[in-house]
Amino acid sequence: MHPTSFLEILEQVWWRLDVALDLDMIYWSAALGATEALMCGTTAIVDHHESPSAIEGSLSVIAQACADVGVRVMTAYGVTDRHGPDGAQRGLAENERFIREGGVGMVGVHAGFTCSDATLRAAAELAAELAVGVHIHVAEGIDDVGAGERLAALAADGLVNDDWLIVHCVHLDRELPGTIVHNPRSNMNNAVGYARPTRFGNRIALGTDGIGADMLEEARLAYVRLREHDVTQTPDTVWGWLNNGYHLMPDAADDRVVWNYDHADSPWHVAFSPGVRALHVTRSDGVELLRDGQPMLVDATEIRAKAAEAAQRLFARL
Repeated sequence: MHPTSFLEILEQVWWRLDVALDLDMIYWSAALGATEALMCGTTAIVDHHESPSAIEGSLSVIAQACADVGVRVMTAYGVTDRHGPDGAQRGLAENERFIREGGVGMVGVHAGFTCSDATLRAAAELAAELAVGVHIHVAEGIDDVGAGERLAALAADGLVNDDWLIVHCVHLDRELPGTIVHNPRSNMNNAVGYARPTRFGNRIALGTDGIGADMLEEARLAYVRLREHDVTQTPDTVWGWLNNGYHLMPDAADDRVVWNYDHADSPWHVAFSPGVRALHVTRSDGVELLRDGQPMLVDATEIRAKAAEAAQRLFARL
């Protein structure tokens, strides 16, 4: 049966895919995503991951893949009750293990509507104990419309803070602490609606929800979608969302990217100029990551081949 709603897309595609993942697939998927991001001039990734059949160690595998490519990553395991209390506890434990061992991460929560109140509170309390934020998908589809009220109850207890990442928020009905992450391409692909992000003020960061790695292309799409909603808006608004990403990964602001276009630092130029690509990338510590559009620390052809092999194994499991 072809999925015709957001919940059916989750049930028939993404949740089946998540369960089929193993650690080898996770490594090559992360390596490919990191390589594609680097080749688009992106040097830092904020990741939200789930692999219910391969939870333990999964965040370290992702971190290693990104380190091999040379990009920074802040990752989190998306806790959920879809696989019972044991699955939720294992997800919490993976977040805790990774962060306590020095990994750059947050406590992940899949989405409120797949978690009990007890699991949401446990994730919030763990994040507070570890002094990190929670990375959670909120009111992405209409099925999660009650997320705002549930998180507001936690906020009243001081458990939702400005270091939280509140992702999607298409159907969010109230103000909540934290950074709102707007994912226009993903929202359009899943037909969940337009988030109207400007209603949340200036605390918006631009994301992709894993559906792409080219942040300049995402910014162009975000602008025309915003403009369709409000014809008075300009590219400067979306450029602000793009720059807010550096608040999450501030070290990336000192990385140097040389583009094939002289005006890649201008929101008005980028909004109307397709084909802007990264030529050279040098990390702030002096490590050259990209030269003439090609990764320097890894073989992009090998990564694509290994990722394709892993994808075939994944498809066979599905």
